[in-house]
Parts: sequence; C-alpha cells; structure tokens
Amino acid sequence: MPQEELLFKIQIIKNQNSITRRMRILVSVLAFLCGIHSCEKGPNPDDGPKEFLTITIKPTQAYQTIHNFGASDAWSCQFIGKNWPLSKRNQMADLLFSVKMKSDGSPAGIGLSSWRMNLGGGSSEQGSGSGIQDEWRRSESFMNSDKTYDWNKQKGQRWFVKAAKDRGVDYFTAFVNSPPVALTKNGKAYSSGGKSANISEEYYPEFAEYLVRIVDEIESKDGVHFDYLSPFNEPQWDWTNSGQEGSPWLNTEMASFTRALNQEITDSDIDIKIEIAEAAQIQYLYSSYNRPGRGDQIVAFFDEKSDTYVGNLDHVAQQIAGHSYFTTWDLSHFLDTRKLLASKLSQYPEVEYIMSEYTLLENNEVVRGQGRDLGIIPALYMARVIHADLTLAGASSWQWWLAISPYDYKDGLIYTTLNKSDGTVYESKMLWALGNYSRFIRPGMIRIGVHRDDLRSLEQTTGGVMISSFQDPITGKTITVALNYGSNSIPVKINKDSDAILCRLYRTSAGNENLKFITETSFEEPIRLAPQSITTFVEQ
Repeated sequence: MPQEELLFKIQIIKNQNSITRRMRILVSVLAFLCGIHSCEKGPNPDDGPKEFLTITIKPTQAYQTIHNFGASDAWSCQFIGKNWPLSKRNQMADLLFSVKMKSDGSPAGIGLSSWRMNLGGGSSEQGSGSGIQDEWRRSESFMNSDKTYDWNKQKGQRWFVKAAKDRGVDYFTAFVNSPPVALTKNGKAYSSGGKSANISEEYYPEFAEYLVRIVDEIESKDGVHFDYLSPFNEPQWDWTNSGQEGSPWLNTEMASFTRALNQEITDSDIDIKIEIAEAAQIQYLYSSYNRPGRGDQIVAFFDEKSDTYVGNLDHVAQQIAGHSYFTTWDLSHFLDTRKLLASKLSQYPEVEYIMSEYTLLENNEVVRGQGRDLGIIPALYMARVIHADLTLAGASSWQWWLAISPYDYKDGLIYTTLNKSDGTVYESKMLWALGNYSRFIRPGMIRIGVHRDDLRSLEQTTGGVMISSFQDPITGKTITVALNYGSNSIPVKINKDSDAILCRLYRTSAGNENLKFITETSFEEPIRLAPQSITTFVEQ
C-alpha cells in the first residue's frame, strides 16, 4: 500500500470522536494492508463495514465541450490500406472506428470520432532520391513534379478515410508535413536551411490551391468531407535530418500563408476551417520557449494587437492545436506546463485547445519510447496524459499519433508486422485504454465537475485514482472514467447530484480485459477499481 494512502487513512482515524467509528475505520485500514482484491461489485455486507472513496458527479459544473477523440493514418495506411487483404483491413478499421457491441456486451472497437489524413509531399515518388531512407515514412503527393495532378494517388489512405466514414466517424482533418516537392525551395520534402519555411512566398497561392483542390476532390470522388485543413506540423523543429517529411515555419510565414489559404477557401466556396498551429510542444503555445519567432502562438495568432493576428479570418478555426510531446515527465513539469497553458488560454476565452498529436516519445518513470509493449503499463501512462490534458489543460479534442504502427516502438494503437502486402495484426492495451474515453465520450458531450471526499488534487493522485466525468447535454446522462494508476484495488462509490439509477461498467486492465463489459449496477453500489485499470461508468 502506498505510504500516502496509509497516512491518509490514519489521519481519518485521528479525526473521529467515536471509539466505535475508529475501530471500524481501523478494520478498513487493516483490510487494505492485508490486500483486498478486485471484485465486480461492493463487498458482501457480512464482511463488515468498509470505507470508500466517494465521488460525487456535479452536472451543474460545466467546463469544455468535447469534440472528438482521434488518430492519424501516418504512415502505414498507405501500404496497408492499399495492399493488405480486405479482411485484415476491415479488422483494423472495426477496431479503430466501430461503435457496435459484441455478443458479450463489450465494444467491438474504440469508436474514434476523428481521423487525420496526411497529405503527402511527394517523397515516395522520388524513392531513394528523396533522402528519406525509411520508405514507410515517405508519402505520395497528388501533385506531380510538373505540377499536374494525379487523383489516383494515396489509395491506401483513402481506403481508411472511407472506412472511417462508413463506420460513423464524425470529423476529418487533412494535415500536411511538407508542401509538395514541386513547390519546395530544395525540391525535397524536408528542409535544407531549417530556419524558415521550405517554400517561397511566391508559391503560397499554388500551395493553397493545391490543398483546397485535394479536399474538394476527395469529397467529390470518395464522399468524405474534411472539416479541417492543417497546413503546418511542428513548425518549431528545423526538419533537416531527413528522417521524415517536414518543414519549419516562422510565425510570420504561417500568418502569411494562412491568409492566402483563407482567400483560396473563400474563392472556392468550400466549407472547411484552417487549424493552426500544431505546435511541437505545448510550451510554444504560451511562450517563446527556445524558438523565438516560432513560439508564443496563442498571442501570435489570436491577439488582435499581434502583427500575425489571423483569428479574425473567416475560415480560421477558433482553436489552437498543440502536441503533448516532451511535457509528461517529471510530474511537476507534466502538471506545470498544462496549468500554464490553461492560464494563457483563459485570457482568450473564444479559443479552444486541441491536443492534436501524442505518442510515448520521451523517457519517463515507467516507460521508454523504444520497444513495442502491448501491455497495460504504457496504456496507463497514456490514460494519465489524456486525463491531465482534458482536466488541467482543458483540451476539447485529443488525438493519438499512429493509429497503426509497424515499428518496435510505443507509438501504435494497433501494431502490424513490417510488411507492405500482408502480415499479423496485434491489438495493444493503448488501443483499448483510449477506447475507455473515445467509445463513450461522444462529440458534443460536456466535461462536468467531480468532487472527491478525500479532497485530493491531481497533483496528489497522479499515482493513484484519477476521475473525470462528462455529460450528454441532450439526454443528461453521464460518462465517468476512473483511472486507477496504482497497484492496489481501490473501493469507490460514485454519486450523482441528480437522479440516476443504473450504470454499465467497462474495464481495461491486464490480462483479457480490453474495454470489457463488467457488470450493470446501481450508482449506490460501491465498486472496486481493479489495480492498474481504466474503468468507464456509462449511465443508463
């Protein structure tokens, strides 16, 4: 038992006046020390009284609206979606997008409500001459070297886009790592200089036309409407190492191109919003950090006094997008960066925060990015980041990086063998941990208040129980996600300020519990959170 939990229990005992009450709580402490294990419902009354962590849901305390949970098609979908057997493609699409239930009452998939398609820069067509050695990280472009268009490109990614739409995905984003090589300064999909955009300003109108033509053509040919265009990706990095497609951008360049793209969207009369800025780390959203001219992007793009202000443009989404990389360890850094982001955003209440990309890159206390791990430990780490991004930073959207990974790395929801035509499909616990949020917290739901009777803050619970709750504004029903990061079974009781009778429990933990339906129970019934688990309470 963690020392802080034991001290907390002992402090409760000291504060009680009744000897009987002291003895009853002491029994609870001793039970914890003796190792109470997980069960589906509360303890048998014959076992004697127990103490529970009581959670009260506060529907009247409303915070941000949740738009979606998603992932990207980079980079494996170009081969898997084009070449792999249809049965395996459908298997993966069902795991990612399905909202159906299996015969045992468990979800068939994690029901992502957002999908990000990478509009490639054309390094695939250049082959080894692209300078990008890993062919899986090259990507096709709809624009040929002579600036004509080939609408037969990116067939694999387009298969997954259509599969997502067919399974009910609500939001689609077309994102760019590099402008097409026909328009770049060096004819490559990565930078030579590293300090400014790899495209000259004279080609901004052509680049804008290129993006608008692609999303319009895909809607016409494939029936998929894109809600957002994201023309920049991690503009703070220099992108000179040729490990993948990429381009740096100065804030002045981003603002100039955004104005050109906004005009092209107006002239083309299409319904789409521009998403900025896909910051490489969230510090760049609220400070210059270590990239002057490429940071402080909330102010740069949404402050009316800024020379790079674009927040008044018709087609710019009132959102700022950032990536959670390199901000999750140590714990003080993890918490402080999100608090600082929330503080800056509070000065611009019309601007929503979108967490548009994350995977386990950095070293931390429990996992390393290197080495594939299908187990529960990286899944718990992911869930803790989701929880903090939603509750501390106030994210309205949360999106993972690689939906499907062939790599020996902690970057995939689904893993495959490194084979362009066929192979084995592996489910990870990270897939199902994300599903504890994405499958049940649907677009339009509102994050609501949660009160703990132990009065502990997130700083005090990052190694224990973390709770968040969300409400459907139409039905009034709630979804509550309980993350038990620790290695002990924790008894909880969840109350709701308004009427509620039943809820269904779905759990991801070690072993065979992959968003498994556990039981239907009453809100009044105490529940034990299994060690190292994520449990979702779905009000009926």
